[in-house]
Amino acid sequence: MAKILIVDDEKNIRRTLREILEYEGYTVEEAEDGVDGLNQIKINKYDLVFLDIKMPKLDGLEVLAQALEFNPELPIIIISGHGTMETAVEAVRNGAFDYIAKPPDLNRLLITVRNALDRSSLISESKNLKRRINKTREIIGASKVIKKIKETIDRVAPTDARVLITGSNGTGKELVARWLHEKSNRSEGPMIEVNCAAIPSELIESELFGHEKGAFTSAVKQRIGKFELANGGTLFLDEVGDMSLSAQAKVLRALQENKITRVGGDREIPVNVRIVAATNKNLLEQIAEKKFREDLYHRLAVLLVHVPSLDERKEDIPLLAEMFTAEICADYNMKPKAITPEALTLLQELHWSGNVRELHNVIERLVILSDKSITDKEVRSYVSPNLSGSTSSNIGGESVDFDSFPNFSDYKDYAEKVYLEFKLQKNNWNVSKTAEEIEIQRSHLYNKIDKFNLKR
Repeated sequence: MAKILIVDDEKNIRRTLREILEYEGYTVEEAEDGVDGLNQIKINKYDLVFLDIKMPKLDGLEVLAQALEFNPELPIIIISGHGTMETAVEAVRNGAFDYIAKPPDLNRLLITVRNALDRSSLISESKNLKRRINKTREIIGASKVIKKIKETIDRVAPTDARVLITGSNGTGKELVARWLHEKSNRSEGPMIEVNCAAIPSELIESELFGHEKGAFTSAVKQRIGKFELANGGTLFLDEVGDMSLSAQAKVLRALQENKITRVGGDREIPVNVRIVAATNKNLLEQIAEKKFREDLYHRLAVLLVHVPSLDERKEDIPLLAEMFTAEICADYNMKPKAITPEALTLLQELHWSGNVRELHNVIERLVILSDKSITDKEVRSYVSPNLSGSTSSNIGGESVDFDSFPNFSDYKDYAEKVYLEFKLQKNNWNVSKTAEEIEIQRSHLYNKIDKFNLKR
């Protein structure tokens, strides 16, 4: 249920409002002056605030201004027995959701509360949906390599030149491709993506060029291919190094003639697309091994953009971590969490084989498992540092040598023991609470305690 804060210096008003709101099922907290109210707004997450105007220490309008500066989307309802219409207009103009005079009318009060909460919920859902739908997030980073990539995008995007983006998995090649489209003269047109590695080789031609009805056994109706769908826009060929040689030949012809022919058809269809390709493979090695056509490579690689691994730009990790934390907290409707400098330093020391994608997953884990903030203790507890060239890792804050475990079963028992011991200590050895938190039966947890000889 919604959590509401009442900021008013009159005890009777606070008590009356609390009784009404708690009867409706809301969770209610109080503050007796503006300073206390503002501090609580900054510390806690509220869905709605009732705010008096005339208060000691800090005026209600001043609290309103500072609270909205801290959280612009927080719905605040002004209540006052001293206010006039001018005060009401000023409060709403300054960002208040509504104005209610003392003593409040019960029906108007409850309707205003519902409307304020409904609007707040809609705003939150709208923001999350927009962010999820619009995949073109900012390219985050202040390192030299990221600045150079941004400069290259600004210079290359307005042209129709084909671009080949290289880099390891998880570095953000798709993001670079999206910005090349967004900043191009084709931005109003579609951007169609094809993951060449995810499509079986026998279907890639149908996926790219479409097919006519009856072209093969399962072709029960005509299908429009990605080249046609991208007409007037951008076609992004992800993992192009995994494309079959036969499909490569047809793509080459399409790029040369700006025409395609559907599978099973004989009519040439003109297309106007800009090709942006990406790969995590070394295409020059693929060419030497006769796995990739050299003439297609030169067609695709008019301009080359290399996206570095996260290990090559570790100075960007704090910016990325803080952005991911804010986004994930918003997605899960959690109160924003801070990352301590020590935790950020520790994250920078790790080896990120999965690059930015791995960092995002780790931050999501830390957000879920940590309390009010993410500290170096949480990083040591919940992140296994995969240091390059090392056979050791970090479990529960202590160094672990993987070579010391003869088989997986032994390591599994060790990890389970460390995990249970951590959870029990966290809950002050309350077995019932721990069993509920980790979602196992209490009797099962007692058996584990006996098995691993865990002691308080």
